Amino acid sequence: MAQDRATLKVSPRDLFGTRATKRLRREGLVPGVVYGQGGEARPFQVSARDLRILLSEGQTLVDLELEGSKAVPVVIKEQQHHPVRGEVMHLDFLEVRLDEEIQAEVTIELEGTDQAPGVREGGVLEHVGREVTVEALPTEIPERITVDVSEMEINDTINLASVPVPSGLKFMVDEPEEFTVATLSPPRVEEEPEPEVEEEAELVGEGEEAPEGEEAPEGEGDGQPAPEGEGGGDSDGGE
Repeated sequence: MAQDRATLKVSPRDLFGTRATKRLRREGLVPGVVYGQGGEARPFQVSARDLRILLSEGQTLVDLELEGSKAVPVVIKEQQHHPVRGEVMHLDFLEVRLDEEIQAEVTIELEGTDQAPGVREGGVLEHVGREVTVEALPTEIPERITVDVSEMEINDTINLASVPVPSGLKFMVDEPEEFTVATLSPPRVEEEPEPEVEEEAELVGEGEEAPEGEEAPEGEGDGQPAPEGEGGGDSDGGE
């Protein structure tokens, strides 16, 4: 559970627009916004290095100290990542009260995949549900929910209804039985391609007419001599 909170120090941001944002990133800063409980938005900028360290620790609840203001507890509302490098490009925080429940997205992770009997038999383990919405006090929201799949056999399915719910937490899913976390399918058998059948070339055989414009090979044809007056014979048609 997220009980030991880290403090993230940020400074107000008063420059906006694409050019200003690009300049911030070149200077090693990440733009962001913290939303108060009344809906007010306060733009800030934070060191990309400090943010990277914080996120690597898996913190879900942090104290945000905006320069000139008292630190307030916040949770990450949304992150925008670079599509190639994966680094955080923009970050939104949401201010929370520690005595009021909130909803948040929590990552689902699988453990024991290599030990699953079905995997050892060549089955295919598929991680289907990777995030779930939960409701709890900010201090009770876990960094992740771990699901043990080490006993899965081929054709087994694990749904959310079979996942133990941590104390103080509620899964915000209408039908947990229909929320699939993981499946283990039989080995995939690749079908061998059928051998290609070579088309036999069509030959002009005995008794078949040669294509127009071509002479039939010597010795082929209907076996009858050409009538006089046709072909190369002499004619006696003297005048």
